[in-house]
Amino acid sequence: MCGICGVVQLRGEPRTVIAPDVLDRMTDAMTHRGPNDRGTYAADGIALGVRRLSIVDVEGGHQPFANEGESIWAVQNGELYNHREIRGRLAGRGHRFQTRCDTEIIPHLYEDAGTAFAEHLRGMFGIALWDRRERRAVLARDRLGIKPLYYAEVGDVLVFGSELKSVLASGLVGTELDYEAIDCFLTLGFVPGPMTPLAAVRKLLPGH
Repeated sequence: MCGICGVVQLRGEPRTVIAPDVLDRMTDAMTHRGPNDRGTYAADGIALGVRRLSIVDVEGGHQPFANEGESIWAVQNGELYNHREIRGRLAGRGHRFQTRCDTEIIPHLYEDAGTAFAEHLRGMFGIALWDRRERRAVLARDRLGIKPLYYAEVGDVLVFGSELKSVLASGLVGTELDYEAIDCFLTLGFVPGPMTPLAAVRKLLPGH
């Protein structure tokens, strides 16, 4: 398993959204999810972090991955079962790949399919993608919700992560409890989405 996190600016003039050391703290709060590698990407309006458990292309699969022009960046927690098929199709259309890692196909697939890129994927995943030219961020979760993805809107930014403690490590999100969610947990044994135990944080629903 891996872990992804980040901060996206939603409104206003593009700016630095989070200090580098805070992005590092968010990322490394998930070291147990990805002990083999770590990576970050930051630009005005966006910050992405990832901890990686190396499975597909152990040596070459360093994230985040970008397209050829480095205008689209992506991080992933999960595994894409049909990445070879998609890679072959995209290569036939002129896309160039440097590794065998499944995550590398994501920015290229977005170039090809736009915001519907996740509809082409088969697997278990939580994905964050940044399109610099359109200043667009896309978060996507697999259809069964195997891989978690949490988010919170705070002021003019959206904070997200594979774990609640990564979101909290941003220092931007409050720790007030959602007592309705806790009541659901005590009654059902789990917290139904989109609720979480924290009032300010929500879960991205499966297939969204």
